[in-house]
Amino acid sequence: MSYQRIDRISEQVRREVDRIIREDISDPRVQGTFSVTRADVTRDLRYAKIYVSILEEENRKPMMAALKKAAGFVRHQLRENMIIRSSPEILFELDQNIEYGIHIASVLKQVQAEESSDDNADEE
Repeated sequence: MSYQRIDRISEQVRREVDRIIREDISDPRVQGTFSVTRADVTRDLRYAKIYVSILEEENRKPMMAALKKAAGFVRHQLRENMIIRSSPEILFELDQNIEYGIHIASVLKQVQAEESSDDNADEE
């Protein structure tokens, strides 16, 4: 199977899982600001690792527990809504790239503020 086809299937799985989480899962722990950032589907279509980024720290643990519990339901919904020969087993992972990016931006802003205060002190 070509890598382009796997990439297309992965993107389609990502969009469909995002829709299923937002519209079909009724667990009260699934709340807040979140995003399905990536889906990695294996070449044999047996597994799909779904990366979810959750903005609010207090929602991360309960929401990941709810998603892992709902993995069978999500797999069933994928089978219903997508035309693929087999529905992959769903594995949810917490994606911390956005949180890391926010941390790096704040560190850069702090360094920039320190440099500008040093420049002002040198001018005086």
